[in-house]
Amino acid sequence: MPERATRENEMFEYEIATARRADLIREADRYRAVREAKKAARTSRSQESERTVSRHRGLFTRAA
Repeated sequence: MPERATRENEMFEYEIATARRADLIREADRYRAVREAKKAARTSRSQESERTVSRHRGLFTRAA
């Protein structure tokens, strides 16, 4: 009987370790995807054409 209990504990610990490993892999994948998305956003920001500032030009009078 104790031998069976030990084997069941080992299997339970193995299943927990396997589940934890899968969780860590998923977490690492999410982290990597977020990091790549941030990098892509920074890259695309630098490639955007410059925006015009003339949108509110008529609201103020010229100073000089």
